[in-house]
Amino acid sequence: MSRCATVSRDFDEPVSGTAATARTWLLVEQPGPWGARALTSSHLDPALGRALEAAAKGTGVRVALIRRPGRHADFGAPAVRHVYAAHTLPGNAWLRAATIDDPARLLDLDLTALGAGDHRSFDATLQGRPHTGAPLALVCTNGKRDRCCALLGRPLANELVASGMNGIWEVTHLGGHRFSPTVLVLPHGYAYGRVEAHTVKDVLHGVQEGRVVPEGCRGRSAWERPGQAAELAVRTSAGEYAADALSVVRTENAVRVDGAAARWEVVVAHTDGRQWRVIVAQGASLPPRAESCGTSVLGSPARMDVVAVHALEASALAS
Repeated sequence: MSRCATVSRDFDEPVSGTAATARTWLLVEQPGPWGARALTSSHLDPALGRALEAAAKGTGVRVALIRRPGRHADFGAPAVRHVYAAHTLPGNAWLRAATIDDPARLLDLDLTALGAGDHRSFDATLQGRPHTGAPLALVCTNGKRDRCCALLGRPLANELVASGMNGIWEVTHLGGHRFSPTVLVLPHGYAYGRVEAHTVKDVLHGVQEGRVVPEGCRGRSAWERPGQAAELAVRTSAGEYAADALSVVRTENAVRVDGAAARWEVVVAHTDGRQWRVIVAQGASLPPRAESCGTSVLGSPARMDVVAVHALEASALAS
């Protein structure tokens, strides 16, 4: 059976509007093997993993495990773990770092505050500080979720490290394994699919300059998927690639008329005052295919199709 990533690429399935949704990412170093649900199937205490999953629900925080690229022998718990928190909303994007010797301290974090963009509990609880190194590039490599992540993600992570790049980590799950290799870049939170090493290098260089590379971009995790697709469409239409120049300020509820596909009206705003109304429709990727290497069931993955991009006149903005 063909790998899901091969089928998705052969059918030219669009990647825009497919990023995992999270306003804030909480990343915990956990070496060794990972299971399909890594927070509760790794060398991390599964009771702690369940507690973190429960605490994060409804907060806008997504918790994931990370490890250094390379071989993952089944060693015991590390003496010290790296922990990162990253908030991805434009105008308040930040990346904090800490090291801990007891992962149970993570339960003392105020995840509601973290999801809202307040890092004070992270700093106070874990002695967190601003991350001053290279931007982080998180490569999904969890073959227990889907073999494409291991077969395509791990070689990419190793290649990036071998080329001398810093800030490269493997991560447990970014969603959309059919777009492997997938990468999340922090602090801005843009995700990428079907990437090669040269693209990741361009993306990380762009982050240091405060700009977004559109090639292979799945969207910014701060937005729901219609907003991700709308923001990327405005970037292309307006030729605007400054990372924090655009925000999704309104997304109207999806509506269905006579069984038609769901549609959204998304308003995207520029920091200079310009706004755009973007019509996004949910379509189905055809022909049906297996959405994961772990299933033989055929499906039609949802896709976010941008129908129109309209610049709003000043009179419309005032009304």
